[in-house]
Amino acid sequence: MLDRDGFRPNVGIILLNQRNQVFWGKRIRTHSWQFPQGGIDRGETPEQAMFRELHEEVGLRPEHVRIVARTRDWLRYEVPERFIRRDARGYYRGQKQIWFLLQLTGHDWDLNLRATNHPEFDAWRWNDYWVPLDVVVEFKRGVYEMALTELSRFVPRNDPRNRYLRSNARARDGEPHEPDPALTETLQVSVTTTTVVSYHSPLRMMQEMELPPGASFDPDPGNAGRDPQQNG
Repeated sequence: MLDRDGFRPNVGIILLNQRNQVFWGKRIRTHSWQFPQGGIDRGETPEQAMFRELHEEVGLRPEHVRIVARTRDWLRYEVPERFIRRDARGYYRGQKQIWFLLQLTGHDWDLNLRATNHPEFDAWRWNDYWVPLDVVVEFKRGVYEMALTELSRFVPRNDPRNRYLRSNARARDGEPHEPDPALTETLQVSVTTTTVVSYHSPLRMMQEMELPPGASFDPDPGNAGRDPQQNG
């Protein structure tokens, strides 16, 4: 189902745990990481599509999450022509998405990447809110940044480490930043207990990921060319 401009309606999901970390999934048989997302079927509302995709991709039900916020309008990205099926070229341009910010009210063991016979992910981990976008397929990075930025003001402010990371993100954009002295002790303790993933180190990220029951890490580089735009 495409709109008149060639964009397919879609939902994206940013799932938070109690530490304000986000669910981060590795697309099956690729080296690309992403948030859960998927198309809106005819007759579905964005919220209905979000709950369906949430179950199909990560095995969660409505009782496992709480909706915190959603984007005000559609966020769009275009798919490069080389990733579009030949019979769809000239009609399909990309995705337009409504993004939801969810709070996990269940437990890690409620996550199930094998909830359907067509899994989207083969590994997952929790990552700090400002995820390393260099491991996201390139044409989705802009919309990820827009969604994370718009929804960041709704993230619960019960984790001082999260405020520090948000400030660092602004500093990377050219704004001056001085760390809050009140956070120094917290950060010194955190660095001994938290896995730190380099922004430019996707391989290290993969090596340190958490695997759910039944999932595995497939490092076969021969699978890296799989079409990354199918089903989202």
